[in-house]
Amino acid sequence: MLIDAKQSALFVIDIQGRLVPAISGWQALLDHAVWLIRVARRIGVPVLACEQYPQGLGPTHPLIAAELPPGCIAGKLHFSAVAGGCHGFAAADAHPQIVVCGMESHVCVMQTVLELLDTGRQVFVVEEAVGSRRESDKALALDRMRQAGAVIVSREMVAFEWLRKADSELFRDISRNFLR
Repeated sequence: MLIDAKQSALFVIDIQGRLVPAISGWQALLDHAVWLIRVARRIGVPVLACEQYPQGLGPTHPLIAAELPPGCIAGKLHFSAVAGGCHGFAAADAHPQIVVCGMESHVCVMQTVLELLDTGRQVFVVEEAVGSRRESDKALALDRMRQAGAVIVSREMVAFEWLRKADSELFRDISRNFLR
């Protein structure tokens, strides 16, 4: 199955200011997440986000928040955004495909992905745009999500699948600005 721009949403999970510096490879994660958000918005793919206990972990990191559409951040106390009731994910009819980035891979990302799969969605986890404090936790989470049915992808795989073809002004714009 390919990722379809008309059927998918990008979901940014818990990239929050106080936790970011503790994440292994945090700067690359931020850069990749910003890239994904910009590409999604340029193509017209909905972007949704959530924050885990913002009183303790702080708000969404400013570099991410600056790219998000107004009103797209939902707060939650459950580790899973589905259990937390974020963005109507418990209803199986909204956004049949979800592209996921965020942190921490082995906690909020993994629990959200597993519950999104339980709702019948196709879930795509962007490997270079998820992270944990320890690389071993990230690797275990990616393996578990893959075994459960999530598809592990790269950011360029997502962009090219959203675009589907090269003979358009949109492709030329994305190519010029994001695929150098």
